[in-house]
Amino acid sequence: MRRPAKNHGERFSTILFSSTVMASILAATYGASAASPNSRHHAKASRTAATATPAAAVAAPAAAHAATKRAIVRAPLPQNEDVAISARRRAHGTMITVGASAIARSVPGTNPLKVLAQQPGVMFQADDPQGVDTWSTQIYMHGFLQNQISTTLDDIPLGELSYRNYNGLNPIQAISSENVGRLDVSTGAGAESVASTNNLGGSIEYHSSDPKNKLGGTVAQTFGSNALYHTFIRVDSGALNHTGTKFYVSYMRNDTEKWKGGGNQFFQQANAKFVQPIGEDSKISSFFDFSQYAQFNYQDYSLDIWKHGGNYIDNYYNGKTSGYLSAIQAALGHYPASLDGISDKADAAYYDSSSASTDYFGGLTGDFRLTDRVRWKTTFYGHGEHQFNHWTNPFYPSPSGAPMFEQVKEPSIRRFGILSSVQYEIAHNHIEGGVWYENNQFVSTMWGYSQPNVVDGVIEGAMLNPVGAIRQAPFMQLYGQTTNTNTFTAFVQDTYNPLPNVALHFGFKSLLNTSRAGDGYYNTGYYGAGASATGTLTTARAFLPHISGDWHFLKHHELYFDVAENVHAYPQGQFKTIASPFAVTQAAFDYARPSLKPESDWAYAVGYRYSDHFLDATLHAYHTDFSNRLQQITSGNIVNPISTVLNVGGITMNGVDAGLTMRLFRGVSLYNSISYNHSTYDSNVSSQGVTYYTKGSQVVAYPRLMYKSSLSYSYRGFDAHIDASYMSQRNLSYTGDTKVPSYWLADFGMRYKFGNMGKYAHSLGFMQNLELDFNIYNLTNQSYVSTMGENGFPLSGDYQSFLLAAPRQFFGSVRAEF
Repeated sequence: MRRPAKNHGERFSTILFSSTVMASILAATYGASAASPNSRHHAKASRTAATATPAAAVAAPAAAHAATKRAIVRAPLPQNEDVAISARRRAHGTMITVGASAIARSVPGTNPLKVLAQQPGVMFQADDPQGVDTWSTQIYMHGFLQNQISTTLDDIPLGELSYRNYNGLNPIQAISSENVGRLDVSTGAGAESVASTNNLGGSIEYHSSDPKNKLGGTVAQTFGSNALYHTFIRVDSGALNHTGTKFYVSYMRNDTEKWKGGGNQFFQQANAKFVQPIGEDSKISSFFDFSQYAQFNYQDYSLDIWKHGGNYIDNYYNGKTSGYLSAIQAALGHYPASLDGISDKADAAYYDSSSASTDYFGGLTGDFRLTDRVRWKTTFYGHGEHQFNHWTNPFYPSPSGAPMFEQVKEPSIRRFGILSSVQYEIAHNHIEGGVWYENNQFVSTMWGYSQPNVVDGVIEGAMLNPVGAIRQAPFMQLYGQTTNTNTFTAFVQDTYNPLPNVALHFGFKSLLNTSRAGDGYYNTGYYGAGASATGTLTTARAFLPHISGDWHFLKHHELYFDVAENVHAYPQGQFKTIASPFAVTQAAFDYARPSLKPESDWAYAVGYRYSDHFLDATLHAYHTDFSNRLQQITSGNIVNPISTVLNVGGITMNGVDAGLTMRLFRGVSLYNSISYNHSTYDSNVSSQGVTYYTKGSQVVAYPRLMYKSSLSYSYRGFDAHIDASYMSQRNLSYTGDTKVPSYWLADFGMRYKFGNMGKYAHSLGFMQNLELDFNIYNLTNQSYVSTMGENGFPLSGDYQSFLLAAPRQFFGSVRAEF
């Protein structure tokens, strides 16, 4: 039974009335406590940037006060700080900021989202230590999965944060981690001004660093386990003329062997940014990104494979003919001894699995202060992508006679858009309104390529390129679909400061998203009777409200609240790969369409912070009511699964975080946090006449309990830290009858900054800084489950849909700045 719908309109009116009463009480009680909070918090931000641990550093953002907001508009915050004033243009107590120096403490090239995961309630998983394997990267924030979290770069939407992104790209493909100036993160209800159609539970806003004012450069080289080489080179032009024209260009290359199995993971990227100041407080800027990766994927695991095969089961590919011959034998039913005991030997290993993508991405922004009270900002952007996602399918033969063929998904994206907003400040109000339009064409195709046969142990022909484009014609098309999407959003928001230490925010967002799937192809000879889904789905919401507030009371104390209604437009994706109404057959689409509703939720958060010279303390509680949660239910083998998309109904989520950072004595800081999340399905699910008792079961893949700790020490140019975390068990099935075990994880890092080398030798004075780093990932060599659900989740029982994390890894880096 579904629960009765809540009267959200009445609830929102009550909240709005309560906030107004609260403002009146505060005005009467704290009428003249005025200006001290601003100077106090600026000093706190500066002090914490110098002393805090990476985890603690991003845990204590300051409030949104009127004077602070004006300062932010006129002078951007330093981008190398760990902590910055986080409430830009809105009162939003759930905002935190991760600065460039916090990212720099990790192994160069590390995904910034892994740094963010040091925060309470945030979980990041990947099967590689840097978190750059796009097949496996996965982040949760307070129970929300990555495709329910909006991501942007310099305001440009990056779409759904997931593998097989259909309307954007993974942030690591959009910008090198060394060029990230900061992340502004809402861990609660998100922000209506963020350009997104999937923001159910928070937002992650990337900001690229600006070119430096002085001519210079950076060269960095990292070496690590499994022959890892990470190279980063950046050249800054400095100010080229009296107007301040400046730019930078950078190149990054990351190349490593897999920690098990054959093949490497290659990634290269070029970034460029140009800034032209206009007058005292306006500018035109542009950002460009080219990225290209070719990565061999790790084979997916089930509990059965893990129990009976151990940690090192992987695909047969090894770069030699022996790997291909082993795969041919397996396709004929002759399996290696390493698979003895595994019930599904055919799916435990294939010949190969890989991902390759090329992206071109960029935007042009004009940011103009028209008057002392009015600022106008407009961005034009474009993005093109082409992917090649390979699987060897051992269940269908090639025309050559080989008992397997290469199954290649070749999706592509072409999108462009515009964002425009106006800010207006009057009296105690900071008003902003804006619009966003995007057109996106997503083409999803899947092809079959012939592999050479083997006769008397001899391979008759050339083996196919296992990554990227294949230089031969396919022998069949398996699937095809083109989806065109037009998105329009508009928002209005106002932050009102009845007192300098009180900020109240109200805003709303309107969304219109229409997707039409057509031009379909469905191979009935391979899939059986059916057709690809063709049709149109529209998500329209005229009023999605958001209200929040911050109150800095007494000297070191802050209270905040945050409430919003959000909606997730109908997602898209490749056939059988995602919980999308379009990723099914025409019959399944027609059957589900009358009852389809977009996912939506009401999210609530309240919190308290205490901050002084010796410690920071945080307490954050949240509650979310989900409606119409779409989930992908899968069974069968993972190269051609039996996949359905079901509305699993409502989900009720309650959670709480607590964090404490203690600066024990000069240079030593200790951080601890604990997070509890109780997120359960509201009803049972029926599929094919069977009822599955999911009601009351914890949602899949997210732990109920997380604990994190970090101890850091710094003295002059030296600093070191050790981080530890605990994750409780997670559900693999919707009913919770299969789970993956809990684990502890520890990392270690240290570095030394020599500063200007001229003090050691006059001839080295051109080198502004030399830095040496050493890091150990997975210090205790734990074996644990990282990513979950990459192939969907079963309603009950075991399924091949998780990945194992890397064992202990070592990294050393040298970085020079000129």
